[in-house]
Amino acid sequence: MTFVITQPCIDTMDRACVEVCPVDCIHFEEGSDKMLFIDPAECIDCGPCQPACPVSAIFPEGDVP
Repeated sequence: MTFVITQPCIDTMDRACVEVCPVDCIHFEEGSDKMLFIDPAECIDCGPCQPACPVSAIFPEGDVP
């Protein structure tokens, strides 16, 4: 199961999660909602991104509130 980035990330622009990802699967998505997203095809479900997020926006896919 992959991790996902949720709405609290919008306009945050903090990339601490990107820095800790060992497979570089977290990307910036330009658009009306400027936020990061995790590519599920690249995510290896390792988890360091979750505690690195300063706005607690990252969850395992099955645990999104």
